[in-house]
Amino acid sequence: MINQQILEKTKNDVFQNTVISSAVQIKRVAIYARVSTTEQAEEGYSIDEQERLLSDWCTNNGYIIHQVYADRGISGKSIEKRPALKQMLNDARKQLFDIVLVWKTNRLARNILDLLKIVEVFNQNYISFRSFTENHETETSSGKLQFHMMAAIAEFERNTISENVKMGMLARAREGKWNGGQVLGYNLEETAAHGNKRKHTKLVINEKEAQTVRQIFELYISGNGYKAIANRINKEGHRGKKGKPFSINTIKTILENPVYIGVIRYNVRRNWTDKRRGDINPNPVFQKGEHDAIISQVTWEKAQQILKQRSHKPNRVHGGAFPFTGVLRCPKCGAGMVVSRTVNKLKDGTRKTIEYYACGAWKNKGTSVCNSNTIRVDKAEAYIFERLQQLATNEQLIQDIVETVNGKRSNNDEPIKREFATLAKELEQLQRKKERAMEMFEDDLITKVELQQRLNKTNELIDQVELRLQPIKLQMQSLKTHTIDETLIKEVMGNFHKAFKQSITQEQQKHLVTLLIKEITINEEREIDSIQIQFNNAVLNYFTEKGADKSLGDDLSAPFLITFTI
Repeated sequence: MINQQILEKTKNDVFQNTVISSAVQIKRVAIYARVSTTEQAEEGYSIDEQERLLSDWCTNNGYIIHQVYADRGISGKSIEKRPALKQMLNDARKQLFDIVLVWKTNRLARNILDLLKIVEVFNQNYISFRSFTENHETETSSGKLQFHMMAAIAEFERNTISENVKMGMLARAREGKWNGGQVLGYNLEETAAHGNKRKHTKLVINEKEAQTVRQIFELYISGNGYKAIANRINKEGHRGKKGKPFSINTIKTILENPVYIGVIRYNVRRNWTDKRRGDINPNPVFQKGEHDAIISQVTWEKAQQILKQRSHKPNRVHGGAFPFTGVLRCPKCGAGMVVSRTVNKLKDGTRKTIEYYACGAWKNKGTSVCNSNTIRVDKAEAYIFERLQQLATNEQLIQDIVETVNGKRSNNDEPIKREFATLAKELEQLQRKKERAMEMFEDDLITKVELQQRLNKTNELIDQVELRLQPIKLQMQSLKTHTIDETLIKEVMGNFHKAFKQSITQEQQKHLVTLLIKEITINEEREIDSIQIQFNNAVLNYFTEKGADKSLGDDLSAPFLITFTI
């Protein structure tokens, strides 16, 4: 009777301890780490070291790590170009973690506007933000105020440093010193420091490359165009600074660069950290450089005169709005096809322009790289559009798409289900272990102290397993059993055909094509060989009335590629 009372009291104690333990929710931490290529090379940042220290901090503070999000070799200027950050923000909106931890605030964003936008996403989803080295946190009102103030001060300091660096480089440019990187025709050499003067980089002629530069200028002033020059020097085996063939744009850039007459050009852009096309400075700095010229002033002036005369009719690649540019692939080299035009003179004296899809590498770099491999635009587009129209009634293709999408959904779910089953089984075994300990105590095989020791140890193991189960349960909750069917695919294909037919401009058609089609291949006989379509949430949202089914979750966030031969 006494043993029975002790057993009941022990069970109550264990139950109370379990309730108290479950009431304390252990925080889930998302670690974000980033390092740019420049920082890795010049400043000694280590993304692995960031991850190690932040992980140790979580362990020491009793937190569990939900996931480490790492952007390696990526600048902090743009959110859009950081896949790990974008994934973390998506997971934040699903409230998959409670804290975001970074090594330093500037790992998250370098300008205060982006930083505040990111932190606002955290705040809206009840997620706090912490900086390891700066002791920032956003869990309290005073912490938020301090965070905003320090972020503003940090951006001010960065801008001040940037302005000082720009002023220093501008001063060096006015002294004729080189501020840029590698340039064809020259090697970079560091000069030794003298007195108060710091060492700097100087351009020294590379005679082999200089001969290529001189040949480019001579060919141009002799009447050759960009493409003819690129084609010739590529055939002769000349290559650019990085060992790549010369393109039309490379030739044009060389012909416009005053460095080859011994002149430094600097401050070409108004905002030197933001290299946009529309940010060209109309008044850059030109200064006699301390390096030697490769071409004569006479040759330079002749080339500039021709450039000016030809500027009203640039020799450009006609890619643009044609629906299948970039999607069509060259059968020889795999480059995207662009539009090329020929003008034929008819018997009656009139001229007729015929448009072709041609290899982009040939168009840009000449026959030394690839052949034209042309296919007429009108015939190619009519043929492709006819095949796309047939997709809405191609039962076999529709069935292939359905099986692939649903099969991949099932495959994606399997690892999560297996892990959940493993942990659930482990939890069940630990519960049975507790029951056996109780039975041993009832049979007087162990003392109360021994029972409590065994229960405490088992409860610790149970807590650990349950902590591991928390993120798995959240993922399991998001798994749905919904599948897509043939009706949905037919709706997508039918609406694509209708939208394409109703498109007024080629830009609209191109947008529709790039949504649905990943790639179109051409065979050696210059006939359409196969079409590879991509099927994802973006396609569902655009081509169905209801949009993407929410139950599909993230399974369609990346495209499913279906290739069929036509």
